[in-house]
Amino acid sequence: MKSKLILLIVSSLLISANIYAGGFQLNEHGAKAMALGGAFTAVANDPSAIYWNGAGLSQLSGTNIMIGTSLISPQSTFRGVAPDITKYRAKNLIFFPTHFFASHAFNKQWSIGLGFTTPFGLGTEWDNNWVGKYLAIKTTLMTFIVTPVVTFTPVKSLSLSVGFVYSFANVEITRKSQITNAELPYPFLAQDVFADLKGDDSFAYGFNAGIMVKPTDYLSIGASYHSEVKYDFKGTATTTGPAQVASELPNGDITAELTTPQNIAVGVAVDVTKQLKVSADYQFIGWKSYNTLDVNFTDPKFDDLKSPRNYKDSYIIRLGAGYQFNEQVTFMGGIYFDKNPVSTAYLNPTLPETDRIGLSFGLEGKIFDNLTVQGSYLFIRGKQITVNDSQEIYSEPSSTFNGTYNSTANILSLGFVLSL
Repeated sequence: MKSKLILLIVSSLLISANIYAGGFQLNEHGAKAMALGGAFTAVANDPSAIYWNGAGLSQLSGTNIMIGTSLISPQSTFRGVAPDITKYRAKNLIFFPTHFFASHAFNKQWSIGLGFTTPFGLGTEWDNNWVGKYLAIKTTLMTFIVTPVVTFTPVKSLSLSVGFVYSFANVEITRKSQITNAELPYPFLAQDVFADLKGDDSFAYGFNAGIMVKPTDYLSIGASYHSEVKYDFKGTATTTGPAQVASELPNGDITAELTTPQNIAVGVAVDVTKQLKVSADYQFIGWKSYNTLDVNFTDPKFDDLKSPRNYKDSYIIRLGAGYQFNEQVTFMGGIYFDKNPVSTAYLNPTLPETDRIGLSFGLEGKIFDNLTVQGSYLFIRGKQITVNDSQEIYSEPSSTFNGTYNSTANILSLGFVLSL
């Protein structure tokens, strides 16, 4: 019985730890970039270039400081389990990821920058007794990154950058697991167990690099690279259930390795007129790095387990435009398409994945000669997706979680740029 209980509960935790899905990746690092739909790799003309393309710091002079935050409100629903069409709604949560950037130009050739961002950080929470309680109740992930960047401009038309990435992160996964009568010494003891997994990593690292080429005054071409970051989470698994089997429930210290994907972005920006700039980006996301999830128990009496994730590489296509109304005000708008990296077979309610369309607009206004305010709004609509081939087991012995998911998100962003 012990091995069955361990396999059931810990594998359930593994299934719910679908935490690096595309929807947990945040690209809202700067209100101006967000207003342009993220088509900022070849623009990168404010301090958020430290994240988008460090080579863009060559366009800034003196010292520049940028601070901002976003208000992110995601909503998700599920109808099922098929053939049932009962509708379940995730709790309305609000997240406030904050970003900070500072840059300094020593001369026309050398610049440095320092950035603080949250590249992965969202969560979902469902009712404790909803139909998918054995797959997900509460899932939260936060990763934080500190990035120093150096930019070198050997000639006027070419800039290069390289940066080091230091990251720390925390994760929490809460759900219920089901113990069947056959796994208990007495049938009347059959009931749920409550499983909670918490972990963190205080030191992970990677790097980034960027390039910007300006063959003419009205055309710029940019590219950036963000490496994978490997996290070695250490934490605790806590499982509570019937007292008669408490000693056999998997509890104690655990470790898990997770790797965020590499990102490669290429972009182009064109000054159509003196007032109008249009930009386009293609962003490749190497989700294939997330193919398995391993959880290891420090206590040797509990077996280590692996869970297949089988993510596929994905991409985002971005388009943006900015119109300078006058010397003080610029209006911006953008659109992007975000390709889902997860097959329907592995889709689950920790964060329902689907193809997404993002529509944004915003403005940038110069309040004083050295102070600029940026504001933007982004609406994300996920394509409705119906799962008919699920391999996610939500109820023993083999009931699969087929049904229909819908998701949307509203994002407001505000930032201030101080030039010294």
